[in-house]
Amino acid sequence: MIDLRENEPLAPYTAWRIGGPARYFVNVSSPEQQIEAVQWAEQQQLPIFMLGGGSNLLMSDAGWNGLVIRNRSTGFEIQEHGEQLTIHVQAGAPTAGTVRRLAAQGIAGLEWAEGLPGTIGGAIYGNAGCYGGETAKHLQSARLLMPDNQIVEWSAADFQFDYRTSQLKRLAANRPTTRIPYVLDVVLTAWRDDPARIASTMAEIAEGRKQRTPAGSSCGSVFKNPANTTAGRLIDAAGLKGFRMGAAQIAEKHANYILNLGGATASDILRVAEYAQTEVLKQFGIELELEVRVISSEDQSL
Repeated sequence: MIDLRENEPLAPYTAWRIGGPARYFVNVSSPEQQIEAVQWAEQQQLPIFMLGGGSNLLMSDAGWNGLVIRNRSTGFEIQEHGEQLTIHVQAGAPTAGTVRRLAAQGIAGLEWAEGLPGTIGGAIYGNAGCYGGETAKHLQSARLLMPDNQIVEWSAADFQFDYRTSQLKRLAANRPTTRIPYVLDVVLTAWRDDPARIASTMAEIAEGRKQRTPAGSSCGSVFKNPANTTAGRLIDAAGLKGFRMGAAQIAEKHANYILNLGGATASDILRVAEYAQTEVLKQFGIELELEVRVISSEDQSL
């Protein structure tokens, strides 16, 4: 039986530490609980928001006038197929934590995700990637709960992955008219390797991430990288490092990060992001596209 809460503040559950209250909120830790929560919300005719690790999104200051399902789990299963392995992982499993647990068992291929925030389901949704790796290269298949509540298996090709996007993310952009399919669990490909080599690679990646990641509350990269350059370089070249509105500030350490200095609102973040887009377009003729998903009141209609 799911344990519902009412008027739960969402800021503690998001990487930016921003977000108003959810009318209803529930933690789930398995596909079965996830399905139960979705069906309850549909019986009540409530809009649903599936929240994993709370990264790569900006939640509305007004919160969510429906049910927020926070999906967090730890389960995975390893299956051997000769030299190739398949990893069966629940959607709510933390990306970085899962990769570390696999690495400790000498399982390679996902080292690039060391330190990556969010959950496996979110990584599929946004085709998360860094350091030359991306989720699409390792996904074999996934089970999804469809809008008609049928459970369907998609292959990697069905997700129509592209740079930091998938068919799920495209469908979400059509809200409020469409309830998108929800990822329940996935099958990833990997292989065995020397644990010492895996540990060394992950340590290098962790150090690199530490050197480039600003301290403080942020969602990671705010903008997608344009062709042949990076959003951070463009924003830096526009002279915007340290630019601030309200309690939101473009980071001095990495210009594609916007920090919540304490008490920032979603409106503060958006104003800073829009100013950066305007200045980069004016100075360089390049349109920066948001990588972060912005959740507004318009998303909350059935």
